Amino acid sequence: MTVVGYEFVDGVTTITLSRPPANALGEPIIAGLAAAFDQAEADNSAVIVITSAVSGFFAAGADLTLFDNLDQAGFLDYLDRLRAQIERAHTGPWVSIAAVDGHALGGGLELAMACTLRVASAGAKLGVPEVKLGLLPGAAGTQRLPRLVGRGAAIDLLLTGRSVGGSEALQMGLIDRLAGEGVSAVEAAGLLAAALAHGPRDAYQAIIDCVDAAAQSDLGTGMQFERDQVARLFESPDGREGVQAFLEKRRPSFGAD
Repeated sequence: MTVVGYEFVDGVTTITLSRPPANALGEPIIAGLAAAFDQAEADNSAVIVITSAVSGFFAAGADLTLFDNLDQAGFLDYLDRLRAQIERAHTGPWVSIAAVDGHALGGGLELAMACTLRVASAGAKLGVPEVKLGLLPGAAGTQRLPRLVGRGAAIDLLLTGRSVGGSEALQMGLIDRLAGEGVSAVEAAGLLAAALAHGPRDAYQAIIDCVDAAAQSDLGTGMQFERDQVARLFESPDGREGVQAFLEKRRPSFGAD
């Protein structure tokens, strides 16, 4: 059985987690994500959608069955390898979208939070329950969560370990889009991915970098970074094509040399 499925169609890669019963993020998924991200780079994927084939779960977090046999060094080795793959959702040359149907808990939510965008269904459940084990999220959960929802809401979720549904997650900023009634998150994410697949990829990355800079620097520094990026894009092939297409009243063809 394929634990991490891979499909590439028309610029969009779909990475599907399939490790019943709950997509625990153990060695098979770590290895599968590594191979999938490698292939997505080779395919020059513009957009990645990460989803699940396991009913009721996006991913339930770390594989706790491993922990009985690990000392601290072994635990940190496992954690670092898991973190490395989760980070690739954020650092890769693509727009990444987490499609959350069902539970995204602990490391599963950390994987979703590493993505550029998160789409969830109303029935999704998102949370970081590690405190109930006397632990805390170790794959950037304590760092990304407050950046998304603010300090107060992050402290609430981290201290209580409670899960929130899709509507509350949207309200607090934990997800970016809520799938409509009768529509799954993977369907909604697929439509979004298709809409982005043939856009100006250099501009996408510059936008993401500028927004990230806003969270990591003062206003003046961020504004200078923004100025540098838009100046670079102005001289880029896509920037030239976009302006020319507007003036000629036609659809732009981005990505041409």
